[in-house]
Amino acid sequence: MIVTVTPNPSLDRTAAIGALTRGEVLRASSVRLEPGGKGVNVARALTAAGADAVALLPVGGASGRLLLDLLGEVPAVPVPVAGHTRANTALVEADGTTTKINEPGPELSAAEVDALVGQAARLCADADWLVCCGSLPPGAPADLYARLAAGSGRARVAVDSSGAPLAHAGPVDLLAPNHAELAELAGAGLPTLGAVLGFSRALLADGVGAVLVTLGAHGALLVDPRGAHHAIAPPTTVRSTVGAGDAALAGFLRAGGGGPDALRAAVAYGTAAVAAEGSRMPGPTEVHPDAVRLVDVDENLTLSGGAP
Repeated sequence: MIVTVTPNPSLDRTAAIGALTRGEVLRASSVRLEPGGKGVNVARALTAAGADAVALLPVGGASGRLLLDLLGEVPAVPVPVAGHTRANTALVEADGTTTKINEPGPELSAAEVDALVGQAARLCADADWLVCCGSLPPGAPADLYARLAAGSGRARVAVDSSGAPLAHAGPVDLLAPNHAELAELAGAGLPTLGAVLGFSRALLADGVGAVLVTLGAHGALLVDPRGAHHAIAPPTTVRSTVGAGDAALAGFLRAGGGGPDALRAAVAYGTAAVAAEGSRMPGPTEVHPDAVRLVDVDENLTLSGGAP
């Protein structure tokens, strides 16, 4: 079983617009309302693929109840909180450019944080992976993911986050940031694939088991003690980037959580996600790992978005 933890879940509203113009009245051609949060998305993708997964998340208020309703067949374990679950808005332009407005989320009390950590530990008794994802709500300690990992038992731990939660995650089994998040963690630009590789190897030297870095149009890089692998997908029409990294992590875990084949699955899932509207997670028939190529790691390859 794979347990995902989303400390700051959301209702995700995605509006399709022609172009984003400041100060104007914009009319959406379509609007989607979906359950959101990185760990929620990972659980959605895993469930769609027939994997045994459960989403652990704090929920509160009418928005929290609606979030649980929208999860449908995705197994979920809610932790009740006093505040209201947040709502995020994404504006997707015709060319796929996405502008996100993320609310801060409800402030969690110390007791609510303890309840989340305790429930995660109980679920981990039967889990293969504990997957800690996304931002932290107000009131949550920066080392929350390290606390969750400490109670994970035999389950391996993956973290997909940014900023302080990523920096304080500790030596977990898998870090799964995107390029910009990894550069922020490095505190320096990572303008080339070689720079990404070098910093990922430094993380391994500090005790991290493996690093999976999503690179947008450049696919993804996996660095583990056995070496480094780079995978890319054919060009794809981008409809929305919301949830693409979450889908990639789900694909990686679904395919075993390590090695070149899992990397190819990650890129295939991420590619299928950007081809879909909103934050909809792809189903198995939309994912094509055979179209993903493993290529030599070109350390001179220039990457975009490498500023910290």
